[in-house]
Amino acid sequence: MSKIVAIDGNSIMNRAFYGIMNSRILVTTDGTYTNAIYGFLSILFKMLNDEKPDYICVAFDLKAPTFRHEMYDGYKATRKGMPDELRVQMPIIKEILQAMNIKILEKEGYEADDILGTISNMGLANNMQVLLLTGDRDYLQLVSDNVTVRIPTTKQGMTESTDYTPEIVKEKYGIEPKQFIQMKGLMGDKSDNIPGVPGIGEKTAFQLIKKYESLDNIYKLLDEEAEIEDIRGKLKERLINNKELAYLSKDLGTINREVPLELNLEDISYKEWNREELYRIFIRLQFRNYIDKFGLKSADLESGNGTKLENEEISLKPLSEFFVWIESQSEKQNVEISYYWNDYFIVYNNENAYFKENPSNEELKLIFESEYSKIGYDEKEDYLKLKKKGIEPKNMKFDLTIASYVLNPSKESYKINDIILEELGILVDSNKKNKQISLFQANDEANNCEEEAKYARYIYKCKETLEEKMKQREEYKLFSEIEMPLMKVLAEMEFVGVLVDKKMLQEYSSDLSQKVELLNDDIMELAGEEFNVNSTKQLGKILFEKLNLQVIKETKNGYSTDADVLERLKDSHPIINKILEYRTLNKLRATYVDGLLPLINTETKRIHAKFNQTVTATGRISCTDPNLQNIPIRTEIGRQLRKIFVAPEGSKFIDADYSQIELRILAHISGDQNMVDAFNQNQDIHAITASQVFDVPLDEVTKQMRSEAKAVNFGIVYGISDFGLGANIGISRKKAKMYIDKYFEKYPGIKEYLDKTINECKEKGYVETLWGRRRYVPEINSNNFNVRQFGERVAMNAPIQGTAADVIKIAMVRIQKKLEEENMKTKLILQVHDELVLESPEEEVEKAKKILVNEMEQVIKLKVPLKAEAEIGNNWFEAH
Repeated sequence: MSKIVAIDGNSIMNRAFYGIMNSRILVTTDGTYTNAIYGFLSILFKMLNDEKPDYICVAFDLKAPTFRHEMYDGYKATRKGMPDELRVQMPIIKEILQAMNIKILEKEGYEADDILGTISNMGLANNMQVLLLTGDRDYLQLVSDNVTVRIPTTKQGMTESTDYTPEIVKEKYGIEPKQFIQMKGLMGDKSDNIPGVPGIGEKTAFQLIKKYESLDNIYKLLDEEAEIEDIRGKLKERLINNKELAYLSKDLGTINREVPLELNLEDISYKEWNREELYRIFIRLQFRNYIDKFGLKSADLESGNGTKLENEEISLKPLSEFFVWIESQSEKQNVEISYYWNDYFIVYNNENAYFKENPSNEELKLIFESEYSKIGYDEKEDYLKLKKKGIEPKNMKFDLTIASYVLNPSKESYKINDIILEELGILVDSNKKNKQISLFQANDEANNCEEEAKYARYIYKCKETLEEKMKQREEYKLFSEIEMPLMKVLAEMEFVGVLVDKKMLQEYSSDLSQKVELLNDDIMELAGEEFNVNSTKQLGKILFEKLNLQVIKETKNGYSTDADVLERLKDSHPIINKILEYRTLNKLRATYVDGLLPLINTETKRIHAKFNQTVTATGRISCTDPNLQNIPIRTEIGRQLRKIFVAPEGSKFIDADYSQIELRILAHISGDQNMVDAFNQNQDIHAITASQVFDVPLDEVTKQMRSEAKAVNFGIVYGISDFGLGANIGISRKKAKMYIDKYFEKYPGIKEYLDKTINECKEKGYVETLWGRRRYVPEINSNNFNVRQFGERVAMNAPIQGTAADVIKIAMVRIQKKLEEENMKTKLILQVHDELVLESPEEEVEKAKKILVNEMEQVIKLKVPLKAEAEIGNNWFEAH
């Protein structure tokens, strides 16, 4: 038996939109929303794979009024309009359906459900199976032996669905499918503003239809004035007084199955896709996984037409000829070359590709220590590996990874194949190459030299498109003057590393272990029995069953003993503080002590942490292997860990950090005069805020007041809510709201700035730092409250935190440059948020300290001064 699949386009797009929107925002580099499209296609492709239909169509609603509006002016009058972020996706999904040769059906005066009802009739008339795909339960009235209604749900990007047959409908609802029309007459439909009988809800409607089967039967009994046991009193009165409304509602809820569509079965037969057009659309939408899944590609790539490069011939020459070519160039410093090294080392100069399988160090030196502009990918790794070969790379001018990051800092990764696809529209075989490829990393699979040469050329061509995009967005200066010079600084920091006193670390670990064991003994004694403190289940039984402490939260696996629960129980039993301390020390030992030992380089005796430039959406540098930014400094025992990071004999650490940099940037950007004056008069900003928020003279501000005002100051920068502030400082939500309101009364310029930033972000879709670093915030226009609130917080904070990130990056670049210009041995070795650490020979310490502070404070002239404070010590602890 042949099969028709008919899809309610609006309904499935809605389901997909809200299903994915509630979990995450999908958006392309240029800000195009794609979550509904992606979800729709996920449902569609699964259905095509499972059902393999012979005929297929998708119906959409039109804006024009339908016959139901003519019947009842109020029809759908209360329905909210389609969200803008969904509306912009509707033309795109239709474009995709057209490329898939799937018939789109629309009819003025009718809705999608009427069109699909008519299609189901067409299928029945031709003895076919019909599957109606929708998110609307109104369709259940169409279910029959040959018509199945499938209702999918999308959660967290995953799709599940239920198929409704006559048996399933009867089992679930207790009525026949056609009786759903009768239900509409009684209960109406709030979503469509179908009135029904006032006062009758779903429960009563089901009871009446189950027993009396139809409106006709009910009103026949009422017209005969028969005594009906379960229709009396107000219910009877409502039914009698609203008979016309009941039948009107029934008619409004009945799907019209006789729409004049003027099409035949052949019009909706399932046809071959226009794969090339689909490929182009999916490239635009950055749906790499769908391109891979269906093996899509462009005919241009096969023929070499247009600007595509995939199968153009490429001239390959020995690397020796590259040096001959270089000698022929009159201005060597203007030469641009791209390079790629996998199984072969390739140099490309926009004319030819030059190759060698195993270039010598001398050949690499000639290339990388020259003044030619190098274009590469993930160049920090290349820089480091060249350094280890004794080569000092120069003029690495363009890194595809960093350029892609500048344009779209919210991406999860920046793989070379994805960049090539986005920039050139070329799909590289992901089975061969979809790995993070670096200069000296050999691929496991054998690849011929021509394939390697193509990568070198792709890198060269991608540079052109990425550069143009950055210039159009006015982000090229950010890239060329901050991010690219920073790459070298970070590589040098990783190369140098930081010296670790291994013996001290081992002693610290032993000391922690003893403390953890003693705490474990104390906990056992307080519990009155032996148990595993690390077992949530065992701990829960001790706390909530044996000690009878108040149960705060439960999970599907039993009692919750997370940090929030224990914090709320702190004063209820002495065991709680012991458990909290045990967890803190145990985590410190496992993560930040034992975790450091294997990372000490056996040759250098140093830890060479990785400083990541393309990870955070704000522009901040992150640190891994190990994450030195997360070493706890709020507790004394956590701070002690910094003692193991030491300066070599004859050297010192110089540690400087910015004082309240984000608040100073907030003062500048907002222009709030009260805050600007406070900083310019070198006043204690937290004490000033406390004085103004609590309405007390400055000399009467207590330590507690200052602490709470500090939480308000920094909370405002992060868009904190009254609930969040209250939870942070242990006060009521009402009191927290009062603090925030008073804060804005005293700093009206900040409130004005934050409101203006949110409004501008809603219009433009992004916010910017002072250096033009963009952060796209698609969440800010979401209809989902929680998603929208997140977007607003991002919009408020990103320009401030991003500018602070830019400031310290510029400082790092300038410090490195100054140290090199002065031929100093001092090295920049650490960056942690707003803090920089130098390792300096004793004879250079004072000069290096002056350079460090001066360069940090002179990055930019704001309305308030940037202030950096530096200390000197034999280790990181002493210097901070």
